[in-house]
Amino acid sequence: MRITSKGQVTIPLSVRRNLGMLPGTEVEIVENGDLANIVKSKNNGIRANRGEQLVALLSGSATDKRFTTDEILAMTRGED
Repeated sequence: MRITSKGQVTIPLSVRRNLGMLPGTEVEIVENGDLANIVKSKNNGIRANRGEQLVALLSGSATDKRFTTDEILAMTRGED
């Protein structure tokens, strides 16, 4: 296996399966002398996907003013 110009390597599928490393699993590189070990992160959880991250970021951001459903529909339709 080779390291790409971006410093990336592919963890073989058999290793990922044996260790339960699903897409999004957080890992750390631990140096040990001349070795570099790839281990699951201690806060070992699968990161939220992009949609979940956006929802979390925006959650509570529209609480300054209460709009009625009709006002929201008018805004989305571009009505004044």
